Amino acid sequence: MGYDIERFVGYVNEGLLCSICRDVLEDPLQAPCEHAFCTACIHGWLVHHSNCPEDRQVIDVSLLRPLYRYMKNDLNRLQLHCRNREYGCEMVCSLESIDRHERECEYSQIPCSNAGCTVQIERRNLDGHLAVCEYRSRECPNGCGYTILSAEDTQHNCVAELRTELELLR
Repeated sequence: MGYDIERFVGYVNEGLLCSICRDVLEDPLQAPCEHAFCTACIHGWLVHHSNCPEDRQVIDVSLLRPLYRYMKNDLNRLQLHCRNREYGCEMVCSLESIDRHERECEYSQIPCSNAGCTVQIERRNLDGHLAVCEYRSRECPNGCGYTILSAEDTQHNCVAELRTELELLR
């Protein structure tokens, strides 16, 4: 499955579109007849067919090759919006560098790192969430030194905890 053409800034040459999904080529492969497809698309096609979806020439997965360098260069120069645009990211970068940006994008939805928490939050808001997350670890407010790992531990018995610690020290 290719990159959604709506994400791109400006004109995208028809030759850089996958003829199966009709999106911009993603991880492209080229058939001997020189038609290009997204790797996932052509592999899915060849499970049920043994020909090129464009001209019906017989092809086998072993005949697929990487895209010509000039086409790969044209593809890599295309400018597109970050996939997190709907969350507020205004970054536009080349197709060649979009993966790196999106891995680090402050607007990416990432899971909370606390065990048991199922919240998905924007990377830029993670620190604020971790400070108030009900699954964060913190020290007992009663002063026994016990580390509370989740909301369920807030009812722990300080005296019992201190006795256990004392027994371990003996």
